[in-house]
Amino acid sequence: MADTDTFPSMEAIRDMLDDIQEDLPPILFEELNGGVLLLPEHKLHPESRKEDKLYIKGEYHRSRTLGRQIIIYYGTFKKLYETKSEKKIYKELKKTLHHEFVHHIESLGGEIDLEIDDAIRLEAYRRKKRIKKEE
Repeated sequence: MADTDTFPSMEAIRDMLDDIQEDLPPILFEELNGGVLLLPEHKLHPESRKEDKLYIKGEYHRSRTLGRQIIIYYGTFKKLYETKSEKKIYKELKKTLHHEFVHHIESLGGEIDLEIDDAIRLEAYRRKKRIKKEE
C-alpha cells in the first residue's frame, strides 16, 4: 500500500482474511458453521469511554439458532489502523482471527481460559479508567 492515507477496501481485507485462513489447519473450522464474517461497521465495547475508545476488532459467537461464527469488524480496523501499512493491518487481522479461533477451540472443549484472560484485561481497563463493574 503506497499511500498510507488509503485504507484497503473491504474486498482487500476479505482477501487478507482468506489468505490467513488458508494457512490454518482444516480441523479448526470444524463446527464453525457460520464461518468467518467480515462486517462493514465498527463496534465499541459497551464500557468504552468517549475520551479513550475501546474498540472490538472481532468476536466469537455461538448460539443455538445461528451456530458458531467469527465476526471481524472492518470499520474497527479502519478506525484503528487507517494510517498503518498493509503489512501492519495484515498482522493485526491475523492476530485477531487467531484470538477468535482460540475462543472457538476452547468452546468446543468446554474451556474458558481465554474468556478469563479477556475479563482480566477488561478489568485492567476499568481500573485505568476508574469504571465500576456493571452488576
